Amino acid sequence: MSMQGSSPSGNPVTVVDIDIPFGRLVAIFIKWGIAAIPATIALSVIMSIVFSLLMGFFGFGAWHAGTMKM
Repeated sequence: MSMQGSSPSGNPVTVVDIDIPFGRLVAIFIKWGIAAIPATIALSVIMSIVFSLLMGFFGFGAWHAGTMKM
């Protein structure tokens, strides 16, 4: 039984051009920008919870910077 095209390297492909109209590209960037807003809010909430827990468990953070006595 012969299997043609079953070489491990496959067929090499080179992409030379992607034709996207300018208006469609602008629409894609606007969608990405709008999608980034709730993602940023969600990440901010998650990071604030994580750092609050770390500060509560281990007692480090910006609030303890001024407690050193000389």
